[in-house]
Amino acid sequence: MRYTLTALMLVGLLATSGLAIAQTTKSSKSSSTKSASTATHSVQGVVKSVDASSLVITKSGKKGGDMTFKLDPTTQKDGSIASGSTVSVRYHMDGSSMVATAVNAEAPKPAKTAKK
Repeated sequence: MRYTLTALMLVGLLATSGLAIAQTTKSSKSSSTKSASTATHSVQGVVKSVDASSLVITKSGKKGGDMTFKLDPTTQKDGSIASGSTVSVRYHMDGSSMVATAVNAEAPKPAKTAKK
């Protein structure tokens, strides 16, 4: 009887340690999935409107259209970001909204001068 109880306890201990290992493996996979979902994207366009919390750009090309980004205190801003300026935006998805991580205004192209 004593050996039977010892054997049952060992089997139970091995079974629960196997579950703990399976849970650890499963949780490490889910954390890697989260990091993949925070991938960054980039896009270029012309600023349609900008304020302290949002940026709207018009993207050119075949898949043109307006894109709205959330701005927060961690968003890196470089250059003069104003309506009409061309910008590059790096962003990530947060649910269904696009959160800008960096906005870079491109320098305006110099005006052409007539050759004499």
